[in-house]
Amino acid sequence: MSQPLPGPAPQCVRVGDTMINEADIAREMQHHRADDPRRAREEAAGALVVRELLRLEVERLALGEVAQPQVGETHEEACVRVLLEREALTPHPDETACRQYFERNRERLRRPDRVLLRHILIAAAPADEHARAQARALGEELIGELCRTPERFAELAERHSACPSRETGGELGWIERGDTTPEFERQVVLLKPGLAGLTVESRWGHHVVFVDAVERGEPLDYAEAAPKIAAYLEAQVKQHAIHQYLRNLARRYPVQGLEESTVTP
Repeated sequence: MSQPLPGPAPQCVRVGDTMINEADIAREMQHHRADDPRRAREEAAGALVVRELLRLEVERLALGEVAQPQVGETHEEACVRVLLEREALTPHPDETACRQYFERNRERLRRPDRVLLRHILIAAAPADEHARAQARALGEELIGELCRTPERFAELAERHSACPSRETGGELGWIERGDTTPEFERQVVLLKPGLAGLTVESRWGHHVVFVDAVERGEPLDYAEAAPKIAAYLEAQVKQHAIHQYLRNLARRYPVQGLEESTVTP
């Protein structure tokens, strides 16, 4: 049995004639983690309201009879896709809009940055908290040693690293986004040249990292950037169109017990 939320009892949530019960909201909350349980409940209730608004409109338009699921889709997902393709129309961005975005965002439109680095991997399983704590401690010990004697990096990599790169002094070569584990990349591309003062944590354990060089990605010309710009602008317009469509549905099927701003996909 779920525990009641602290404070005043939340309002009942209703979409048209349909009641969203607290048991369903409690089940949905597991997909909406938040520090504040009331915020988690609000987000969960909002997701269920959106689902019910779309279900009611699919039913009104009898789209269940014509929607054909694509590979990997459920029938419900196919119905929603057909509904949004039909009702939440999204115009494709034209050449003028793409060029205006390009001119305003030249500095951001670049090829990926890349870093030349070496590392020492202190391996630890993701679920083994004790092993990960030990890996961090050893990594910090090695960083302290390398601050005093940086020339020992290859020696320490050969002795301690769980990565095959230990055979070449820990060298990984040039790294850019998409080359290695995402959480590792997100951190190392932000580092400055030299020895990182803290370990870099990934699913594999803790890494002692030395950045030998950083190269900023070259600016893209318009021909290279145009497809990315068009996809980005289309996604933005589509999101706005869906939000507006849901607001319209919330007027057709009045929503009670939930702020309108929470009714989002």
